[in-house]
Amino acid sequence: MFVIVGWLVALACIFGVFVAHGGNIHVILHALPFEMITIVGAAGGAFLANNQMKVVKSAMKGIGSCFKGSKFSKARYMELLSLLYDILQKARKEGLMSIEKDVEDPHGSALFQKYPIVGNDHHVVEFVTDYLRMMVSGNLNAHEIESLMDSEIDTHHNEEHAAVAAIARLAGGLPAFGIVAAVLGVVNTMGSVGQPPAVLGGMIGSALVGTFLGILLAYGFVEPLGGLLEQKVEDAGKELQCIKTTLLASMQGYAPQVAIEFGRKVLYSLDRPTFIELESHVKGRK
Repeated sequence: MFVIVGWLVALACIFGVFVAHGGNIHVILHALPFEMITIVGAAGGAFLANNQMKVVKSAMKGIGSCFKGSKFSKARYMELLSLLYDILQKARKEGLMSIEKDVEDPHGSALFQKYPIVGNDHHVVEFVTDYLRMMVSGNLNAHEIESLMDSEIDTHHNEEHAAVAAIARLAGGLPAFGIVAAVLGVVNTMGSVGQPPAVLGGMIGSALVGTFLGILLAYGFVEPLGGLLEQKVEDAGKELQCIKTTLLASMQGYAPQVAIEFGRKVLYSLDRPTFIELESHVKGRK
């Protein structure tokens, strides 16, 4: 929602001031379809040539997510930490083997289904159950699991940032494709030097629209999307770090209520529930 509002504000200011200063908007509108096809088509082709298909799909999916609100909220984190608390509390009271069925079949587990926001999130469930499974097996110590968690989080981070980098490269190339479109317009104009000055002026103006559009698309549309996607990637990574910190604290012998406090402290301050909020939520879910 804020993405569209931001674009509307930018377009209103740019074109509003242009018209208010006596600019002829018809010149831009006349050249817009041809210049847009040239720039967007060339940039799209270069984007496909520059990236593997998995990166292209990830970038398209990421751009789609930019038009949705962030799922990483205080309510989500309270559910996540409450889920971890219940799992660790059950393991502490009944032994690690008591959570084996929950780990092997999380979709049939009452513990996971008690918290549907995170319990039905494939990435969260897979990350949690993979490391709980290792804890149940007892073959790895806390330092080995921490190293493995760090490697997986780094891999996730690099995969997601491949899409961010691809969008950033696209934004960097758009002004150049705008120049390409402008040069072609100038070439077309030079081939019509016998035309009246008014006609030549219109053709030159249309050619310059290409440069304008390339810059506008790059810095007004594509680069902001890349920046927003990067923020979403960082939020997703923070959630995994919260899970990691909580499970490691439990492995090191801390009680469940202390372990989730370790995880809570990892979260960004604006999304982090307070100690009282989390405690009330955990008690209310019992």
